[in-house]
Amino acid sequence: MTSRYRVLVVGMGKRGMHHAATFHANPRCELAGLCDIDPGRLEAAASKLGNPKTGRDARSLAMEVRPDIFCFCTLPQLRTELVEVGIESGARLIAFEKPLAMSSVEGAAIRQRLEAAGVKAVISHQHRYGAHYQKVREIVASGALGRIHTVYGTATGWMTHMLSHLVDYTQWFNDYTPAQWVMAQAAGRGKFKDVHASPDYLGGFIQFANGVRGILEVGAGAPDVPEVDYWWRKCRIGAQGSDGFAEVLTGGGWRAVTKSGASGGPGTMNYDADMPPYIQEMVDWLDDDRRVHSCNFAHAYQGFEIAMGLCQSVIEGGQVALPLARTMDEIAALQARIPERTVLVSMAANAKEYGV
Repeated sequence: MTSRYRVLVVGMGKRGMHHAATFHANPRCELAGLCDIDPGRLEAAASKLGNPKTGRDARSLAMEVRPDIFCFCTLPQLRTELVEVGIESGARLIAFEKPLAMSSVEGAAIRQRLEAAGVKAVISHQHRYGAHYQKVREIVASGALGRIHTVYGTATGWMTHMLSHLVDYTQWFNDYTPAQWVMAQAAGRGKFKDVHASPDYLGGFIQFANGVRGILEVGAGAPDVPEVDYWWRKCRIGAQGSDGFAEVLTGGGWRAVTKSGASGGPGTMNYDADMPPYIQEMVDWLDDDRRVHSCNFAHAYQGFEIAMGLCQSVIEGGQVALPLARTMDEIAALQARIPERTVLVSMAANAKEYGV
């Protein structure tokens, strides 16, 4: 067992700093390198994090540092390139942000490359470490809801920002049972101009192999979560069963109704609390192959195919079987498919965020 794992973090924006600071604080990790194309931001980050090696070119720095863990927190268009850098550097684990990829073509290629290289990978679905998320999972797993028949998730943020999270946590509540098919519809073209290119609104259904139905809505038409003030945290994820329901609000705690009565508690998204266990599980997985990371690539890819299947349903119409039979550039095809009509929103705050 390695006493300390060498870590390189690429991208010193907000998320990169969250990762770098948490790696730096973990006694089993050595923050050996930081990379960013902005020299001022890079210098500022290094001064706060023990002054590790720095560089503006990820490949050159990775080949110099030779990290055990290669972590990147960059724009979504750079996934394939940086996964390849991590593999070439000899990293044993690659950690990166959602979405896993911007198309099923890219996602399939990334999976094939990681499997061929035998490199572990994790995707940052770190909200699950919040106490309110953990409590809902505990209730679902306890059997207190009886027979689970529905899992659901809504978020007012747009697809490539939020759908990955919703899919992952609803799968988690359903024990990552494989999906058999999906069906969806979408509207609005405004967010195709965003770096996280997306339709303005997407809603759809998932049929899981154990008979559980998933229902997801993301974007401008998604319902309000009035209990939560901060717009980006208006996310509701839960499970319904024969004996009750339990749900988590990303910015507003948790609640449940079971045969024992109603209950609830506090909780909100908190990187300071959520990131340490996410990072520690990387160490644990490198120490012992049996201690698979909760955010492992296999689970994330299962959810990624659900998300891309929902997109393919919008593009082609009707149900889409899973695993996907073919890959495509879903974002480009969605742009060609969705009509030039202003999206209809669910609340005034969505009208502001989607420019309607």
